Amino acid sequence: MNNIVKPVACKIREVRRESLHEYTFRVETDIRPSHGQFLQLSIPKVGEAPISVSSFGDGWMDFTIRSVGKVTDEIFEKQPGDILFLRGAYGKGWPVEQFQGKHMVVITGGTGLAPVKSMLNMFWNQEDFVKSVHLISGFKNEDGIIFRNDLERWKEKFTTTYALDTDHKDGWETGFVTEFVPGIPFKDFGEDYSVVVVGPPPMMKFTGLEVLNQGVPEEKIWMSFERRMSCAVGKCGHCRIDEVYVCLDGPVFNYTQAKYLVD
Repeated sequence: MNNIVKPVACKIREVRRESLHEYTFRVETDIRPSHGQFLQLSIPKVGEAPISVSSFGDGWMDFTIRSVGKVTDEIFEKQPGDILFLRGAYGKGWPVEQFQGKHMVVITGGTGLAPVKSMLNMFWNQEDFVKSVHLISGFKNEDGIIFRNDLERWKEKFTTTYALDTDHKDGWETGFVTEFVPGIPFKDFGEDYSVVVVGPPPMMKFTGLEVLNQGVPEEKIWMSFERRMSCAVGKCGHCRIDEVYVCLDGPVFNYTQAKYLVD
């Protein structure tokens, strides 16, 4: 029987700087996650942190990490050839099968783009999987932009709106992502569409409300939460919100349930 909480030593293949505060670590591993799942990354005698998978392929997995504490600070000291310990994958990812054949609206804030990156790349590579993709991605400022090459590439096949909260940049909008939700042609989609929202809690709260204001039913909205997760197997209770364990029941939730989880 496999031990679901036993970390496995994995070699770092590549380290890429994404922004002022984020790096992507490509790790050699045979673990094959679902889109939207997360793993626990750890360093012995330091600790571990739950990190979403931003991309994956045969024999590798990408983690896009922001330095926010002791564990991530230590990870940022790692170089190609060094070892990271992984366990997982955990949680329920995006219901990709339900999205097939639909128009997709994906709205992200900051590093909230990471948990949807692999799914967006699947939509990009499999052109007939969904009918269309409308992507709104917002960042606090230009220093916080991640996945710059992907953002440019996605313009080729997706309808994109990229925005900075207050900064100005050629080809980009200025403003919060909520301001651009009314521009999504929901009425043209009929009933065949779904909405994905990922970002900081305030962004998800107000974006969800704005999507509802556009007449979108709750059951068509999906969100991802990574909140206070520690053990990832529902034993420690750190991620418990009322009767919900985010690590087990999520991190992806339909808005019919997510509306009770948003701060």
